[in-house]
Amino acid sequence: MQGNNKRLVSLMIIALILSLQLISAFAVQGYVNLRFGSKGSEVVKLQQALKNKGYYNSTIDGSFGRITERAVINFQKDNRLIVDGIAGKQTQSALYASTTSAVSRSKTTRSDDVYWLSRIIHAEAGAEPYQGKVAVGNVVLNRVKSKDFPNTIYNVIFEYYKNIPQFSPVADGTIYNKPSNESIKAANEALNGARPVGNATYFFNPNKAAGTWIVNNKSYVTRIGGHVFYQ
Repeated sequence: MQGNNKRLVSLMIIALILSLQLISAFAVQGYVNLRFGSKGSEVVKLQQALKNKGYYNSTIDGSFGRITERAVINFQKDNRLIVDGIAGKQTQSALYASTTSAVSRSKTTRSDDVYWLSRIIHAEAGAEPYQGKVAVGNVVLNRVKSKDFPNTIYNVIFEYYKNIPQFSPVADGTIYNKPSNESIKAANEALNGARPVGNATYFFNPNKAAGTWIVNNKSYVTRIGGHVFYQ
């Protein structure tokens, strides 16, 4: 009788070990669809992987917001996946695979540059005169060239400092609005070398913000429309 009990205990232990192994295997292979609004440790893992590959340049906070969504979309485009902004099984498999060779966001195409530059121009200077639109593009490109800022248009636009986006349209979501034809034209002109504000790397509207730090630490360049520019 005692021998039977020992065998029963042994079988139960073996069954438990096998169950744990199956659970472990499932945990490694399993996934959860991550999309706008998702939160938690899986989003942290996603953001870190995107950041490691050069797609995410913001705070890793475990919150799937618009910046994370855009990073997922860019990764999907570069890896010829279904572009939906949702990190499902296919996207996660490609992202977490050690052999995945993603295209760095520092290697962008002209169309990528026009896409994002025209959007920040439209969001920041949609109501400004045409020269003011080109000037905003000029500032963004100056930042790309400066050692004090990220080295791509996308990363300059989505740069955060102390959890605060450097450009307010990123915070309020207007960065995703469709740009006007004039904003697209201004983006192309800036990319072609137009420099109406020279080496300026800052601008603000004094009717909407004091710009105290800029005024006290940077040199005034000029004013175009409602914006003043500093370098």
